[in-house]
Amino acid sequence: QPDIMTLAKPLAGGLPIGAVLLTDKVAGAIGPGDHGSTFAGGPLVCHAALAVLDRIQAPGFLESVTSKGHYLKSLLTEKLGKNAHVKEIRGSGLLVGVELDVPAAPMVDAALRAGLLILTAGKGNILRLAPPLIISQGELEQA
Repeated sequence: QPDIMTLAKPLAGGLPIGAVLLTDKVAGAIGPGDHGSTFAGGPLVCHAALAVLDRIQAPGFLESVTSKGHYLKSLLTEKLGKNAHVKEIRGSGLLVGVELDVPAAPMVDAALRAGLLILTAGKGNILRLAPPLIISQGELEQA
């Protein structure tokens, strides 16, 4: 178990937030004024973070993310698996990469023109898909 863990963007659904989790031992070494920020504790962002934590802790939520990740990979395999330029489809949960043997940028641009936001990764030859954890199976099919 780690002594210190940092959290950021996903904690508040993409809003600007950061947090540090500490063991009691580490926290005991920090005194008043040793940590903090002039932007710390903003009520709007903290409320968003609480909503995210409530959603993640809901019964069955993380299992649904795993299930949707498997479904996304199966859709990609069905649609792209026989394409000669696709080397591998891999990922964890809903963070999925499609490795190509050609640059991914033209596909990223085409997807953006069609209203789909995807990114490149690796050496520019991987399509990185990171849909929101609350995406539906229908939205995955549409994308």
